[in-house]
Amino acid sequence: MKKTCILLLTTIFLAFLSTILNGCCIPPIFGDRGCAQSGETKEEGQRRHIRNARINQEELMRDIDVFMLYDEPAPLTDKKIP
Repeated sequence: MKKTCILLLTTIFLAFLSTILNGCCIPPIFGDRGCAQSGETKEEGQRRHIRNARINQEELMRDIDVFMLYDEPAPLTDKKIP
């Protein structure tokens, strides 16, 4: 039980650390460019980053809806989804 708990905490810590060291999370450490790649401005990088986060959240919500069967009407309803 103790080994499992330590392994789980280590995995969570490493996932958190990799997120922090990503570069988009802490822009001042990696320069003033923030999320921008070479050839784009800081604002373009921020817009791209926000757009990607929004699209990822929409896809995640769509996958959860499919898994939980929220994308179909209940069998007892007479309503149809167009």
